[in-house]
Amino acid sequence: MTKTLAHQLAHYACSLQFEDLSKEVVHEVKRRVIDSIGCALGAWNEEPCVIARNVASEFSAKNGATIIGTNHKAPPDWAAFATGCCIRYFDYNDTYLSKEPAHPSDNIAAALAMAENLGANGRQLITAVALAYEVQCRFCDVASIRARGWDHVTYGAFSTALACAKLMKLDLEKTRHAVNIAGVACAAMRQARVGELSHWKGVAFANAARHGVYSALLACAGMTGPAPIFEGQMGFEKQLGVSLGKIGEKFSVPFPKMDHGPASMILNTSIKYWPAEYHSQSAIEAALLLRKEITDLAQVRALTIESHDASVDIIGSEPEKWKPETRETADHSLPYITAIALIDGEVTSKQFERERFADPKVWKFLEKVKVERNAELSAIYPGAVANIVHVDLSGGIRLTKRVDYPLGHAKNPLKDSEVEVKFNALVRPKLSEERAKKIVDLVWKLDEVKNVNGLMRAVEVQ
Repeated sequence: MTKTLAHQLAHYACSLQFEDLSKEVVHEVKRRVIDSIGCALGAWNEEPCVIARNVASEFSAKNGATIIGTNHKAPPDWAAFATGCCIRYFDYNDTYLSKEPAHPSDNIAAALAMAENLGANGRQLITAVALAYEVQCRFCDVASIRARGWDHVTYGAFSTALACAKLMKLDLEKTRHAVNIAGVACAAMRQARVGELSHWKGVAFANAARHGVYSALLACAGMTGPAPIFEGQMGFEKQLGVSLGKIGEKFSVPFPKMDHGPASMILNTSIKYWPAEYHSQSAIEAALLLRKEITDLAQVRALTIESHDASVDIIGSEPEKWKPETRETADHSLPYITAIALIDGEVTSKQFERERFADPKVWKFLEKVKVERNAELSAIYPGAVANIVHVDLSGGIRLTKRVDYPLGHAKNPLKDSEVEVKFNALVRPKLSEERAKKIVDLVWKLDEVKNVNGLMRAVEVQ
């Protein structure tokens, strides 16, 4: 078979060059690297991040990759895992919403690790990141897998394997086998995101990224993988019950026609303005706007959130969402996130500390919160990520606010200065203003650097 999806993915990856990328794509990759480093350093001391770092630090490699925030070099797959845990854990990194939702900046940990390991330059890193976004987002466009019990990070094994293969300059055949190896053992269970959530919710993609790096390393050494991995009798499509054939039409060469050239799916993704699950972002914004109109919270009799089906299904239906007992549940709870925005007038990492989300007074307030499905909002999803928030006050007064495109959405993007503000707020507790500025300056010039060693040294937490 010469036209399998794995062949087409390999052909696309091998053909993509930095010169093919538009200036908008290059600039957006830089913004996402800044945002991801900020998210990683912000979560650096969180329990699962410390666990991952401690485990990964048990392994050393002479030509490995730096675990973010340290000067320790581990094998690149372990470095990708430890760094990836940090980028993802606060649920503050970027988002792509389609048939399957994703956090495509999760790919950046793998690309950073492999780029450092190989001594790749900034342009090669930017190309690999854009490629990873392209692959993961296009998978998400074609088929949803969560309804079948599989987690969205499953697609990440393919995107990270291809990004690493690109950085390693593998030929077509070895790149195809990196895809084959990644696919044969990448299915991740959706149980990571239902019920009472655990540490694994925030580290599941980091594990997929570790597998993607590992797959590329094996393929580079000559390991072959089973094929056809997607279309085979016992392949990916049969096992997950999805058809991915349309991806092959989009991954053509020279490249599909797009407004901003090849590998520009990154421009359709959104940066988070608040550290909570993306479907809640517009509800947070609406609640914060309503908070300005309320002088006395004791007058609140009811809080109703009208939302779209994806939001209700993922973060607004299970009983645990009304009594969150873990950070992971709290930042994936539409009722809690919206209520705490209204109560506190802000949503920061403080709102996801145990003493806040487990406060009996907050739980009592949550008894007033209802989540309702809205067919109109469902019909415009995922183009818009809308929520309507109603607050009923004493005396029969109802306040209402609707937000379709929250701050940071692809249709309402943050300014570069706002990306930097978010970055500084996350890193300043650990780094000086001077060091934080140095990191930002390095990333804005990423396409000019000969390697990423200086960047990795700059993010060391001392």
